[in-house]
Amino acid sequence: MSVKTRANKQSGATIKDVASAAGVSAMTVSRVLNAEPNVRPATRERVQAAIRDLNYRPNLSARNLARANAYFIGLLYDNPSVGYISELLIGALNRCRASGYHLVLESCGAAGEDWASQIAAMLQTSNFDGIIMPPPVCDLPEVLDAVTAAGIPYVRISPDTDPDRAPCILTDDRAAARRMTEYLIGLGHTRIGFILGPEAHGASRERYAGFLEGLDAHGLTSDPALIVPGAFTYRSGLDAAETLLSLPTRPTAIFASNDDMAVAVIALAHKHALDVPRDLTVVGFDDTQTATAIWPQLTTVRQPISDMSSAAIDLLASHLDGDAKAEARHEIRSEIIIRDSSAAPAV
Repeated sequence: MSVKTRANKQSGATIKDVASAAGVSAMTVSRVLNAEPNVRPATRERVQAAIRDLNYRPNLSARNLARANAYFIGLLYDNPSVGYISELLIGALNRCRASGYHLVLESCGAAGEDWASQIAAMLQTSNFDGIIMPPPVCDLPEVLDAVTAAGIPYVRISPDTDPDRAPCILTDDRAAARRMTEYLIGLGHTRIGFILGPEAHGASRERYAGFLEGLDAHGLTSDPALIVPGAFTYRSGLDAAETLLSLPTRPTAIFASNDDMAVAVIALAHKHALDVPRDLTVVGFDDTQTATAIWPQLTTVRQPISDMSSAAIDLLASHLDGDAKAEARHEIRSEIIIRDSSAAPAV
C-alpha cells in the first residue's frame, strides 16, 4: 500500500482522491455514488474499487444540507431474472429520485466464494442509512446477519422465512398461482405442465404450492412427469419446454413460474410448429416487459414489481424518520392478466 493510500485511509479520502485513483473525473465519481445509469459498467466498477480501497465516505452532513433526509439507500440483489431486476430497479430509482434519496446497487453472490465476507466488509464502510433486499437475498442468513451486525435498518421484499425479523413488503405468490391454475382448469385443461423456479428461491416454492393447491381444489392430481425444474432464466425455460413437449402425451397447457421461462416455452412451441394457444396454452408469472414483447402476448400473473420496490423505499424511509405509525408489513396483491397465449384446449 502506498504512503498516500495509507494517509487517505487514516485521514479520510476526498472525492478528488477517488477520482484520481480511478482515473476519472470527480463528476463521474458523483454519478456512481448517486447510482446514475449513464456510467459504463467497467468505469463504475473501477470507481467502486477505488472507494473501497481508499475507505472513502461521502459527506452525509453536506448532502443533507441540500435536502432534508436525503437518505443514502443500498439495494442488495441477486436474481437470475433480468425482467424482474429491471422492474425492481425502475421502481426503486423512480421513488428515490422523487424523494431526493440516493440509491446504490450492490450485487450479492457474484464476487466468488467469499462474497459474504466481502458484503460484510462493504457494509462497514458504506455509510448506508438503510437497505432494501428483494428475494432471494432477503432470505440469506449470512447477509441478514451482516446487515444486522452493521447496525443498518433494512426492509425485505417478499421474504420466505422469518417475516417478523424486519419490516417487509409481502406478496400473495401462493394465492396468485392457485388462481392462475384454477383459471387454466376453468378453460378445460387437466394436463398442465409446471416449470419450477430455483429450489432455494422462496417465490418458487410458494408458486409451486399454489399450483398444487389449485389442482387439489378441483380433484386433480399432479403428474410428476409434468413437473420440470427451471432457474427463472430463458435458457432454463427452453430446456424445460423441450422436456415437456417431447413427452409421448404432451400437456395442453404449461404454467411457467416466471415470464422469462414462459416466453422461452412460446419460442420453443413455435420451433415445434405448435400454435399458441390453439395447440398449447402458455402462462407465466410477474408480468415483466417481456410478456408483451412476444407473440402471442403472454397471459400471466401481474406482480407489481416496481410498486413493491417503491413501497419498500417508502417503508424504509418511514422507519428512518422515526414514524411511530410506520407499518411492520405491507402487502401488495397480484392479479391475473389475460392476453392471447391462453385458450381452451383443442377438442
